[in-house]
This record gives sequence, C-alpha cells and structure tokens, in this order.
Amino acid sequence: MSTAWIAISAMAIVGVLMPISLLTLSSLLRPSVPEDGKRQTYESGEIPTGGTRFRFNVQYYMVALLFVIFDVETALIFPWVVVYRDALDAGVSAAAVLAPMLSFLGILVVGLAWAWRNGAVSWARSGTTDWRSTLDQ
Repeated sequence: MSTAWIAISAMAIVGVLMPISLLTLSSLLRPSVPEDGKRQTYESGEIPTGGTRFRFNVQYYMVALLFVIFDVETALIFPWVVVYRDALDAGVSAAAVLAPMLSFLGILVVGLAWAWRNGAVSWARSGTTDWRSTLDQ
C-alpha cells in the first residue's frame, strides 16, 4: 500500500474518531443541572407563546429549495466564468466552451418553468388579508 493511501486512511480515522471522542468527553464532563426553564422553547429572549408543534405552509420549503437550487447554480457558474477567457485563449472553440454551460442553464430553466407551472413560485394568499385594501390606506 502506498504512503498516500496510508495518509488518507489516517486522516479518515482521525476525522471520524475526533468528533466522536470530543462529544463523548464533553458529555462526561458537562454539569448536569436539570431545570424546567431549560426545557422551554427559546424564542430570542422573548417569552414563548403558544405551542411548539404547529404546521408550516409547504410554500416555505418550496421557496427554500428553489433558493438552494439557484444558489448552487451561482456557485457552479462562477468557476466557469473565471476560466472561460483562458479556454478561449487556449484555442478551444466557443461552441465547446459554451455548450456545457448552456445545457446546464437549459436544465435549470426547464426546472424553473416546471416549478412556475405547478405553482411553486406563486405565494399562497391568506384569506384574512386582501392586498387591495392595504393599498387604499
């Protein structure tokens, strides 16, 4: 076995054992002071009102997933933009450089169109608030 694999194995073992040992050590050394106040929900220093178990509108999750998708898109486009000019200077054709990114963007546009068609990007309106009445005020 080469020394590179020995180093990788050692790092993997340390990466697994370190968090486990530190969590075990901290659970053994921490003070245990059970109080009712520690079991209450913490709401940024405010007194908790209502229960902690209530349902969120699924729209929040859909918006969060769409945000993650397009945030990852930005993270993947940035390195491509950085090397785009270098690839053209190296003699690679513009079509060979643009094709992968255009196909990637095309897939994202199809996904956005699907989400738009299924109503994932349209916000659910509350029955108690009419936006036209707020404009009149």
